[in-house]
Amino acid sequence: MIAVLLDSSNINLSVGIAKDNLLLDYISYESWQRQSENMIPELEKILKRNHVSKEDISEVIVAIGPGSYTGVRIAITIAKTMAVALNIKVYGVSSLRVQKDGDKPTISLINARGNRSYFGVYKGSDILVEDCIMKNEEVLSYIASHPSYSVSGDVAYLKLEGVKVNTLQEMLSLKRTLKEVNPLALKPCYMKDSYAKPIY
Repeated sequence: MIAVLLDSSNINLSVGIAKDNLLLDYISYESWQRQSENMIPELEKILKRNHVSKEDISEVIVAIGPGSYTGVRIAITIAKTMAVALNIKVYGVSSLRVQKDGDKPTISLINARGNRSYFGVYKGSDILVEDCIMKNEEVLSYIASHPSYSVSGDVAYLKLEGVKVNTLQEMLSLKRTLKEVNPLALKPCYMKDSYAKPIY
């Protein structure tokens, strides 16, 4: 059976399908503030060119944030609608966590605006630092003190160059660690200032 993978939490729109934990086909391109227009048409294109019907879909995995308010909301709405309409399983995963660089220690970042970053640190399926909000100067200090760690995400706002990661592939690698969610209970992770904390 087929899994649908959705991530529009950052500047890229990423949509794919997988079978038996193997990524069959996907698209990923910059689509800032156009996710609502593009996600469903792109998914339909992928299903059509792979001769996959909606009845073949058994589950959907979606990045639930933090990140773009609109992008996260769109992906979750589509995932919930599919899960209810098709009576299939749905899984949610952190948008920061799917930016991990394989099994390498990874500092994962998303621009939170206001001189802040959404921040998490991972190594494979292990969470080294829980998702939080950090001031950008603290992020840069953490990166400087961990020179062997990969840095991922759209980090041009910090004048850094991050590693290129296929978030859908990483989503699949985390599947065994995820728990099925009631579609009606699936909610976006919109981090507020209460998540802010210094990391040393």
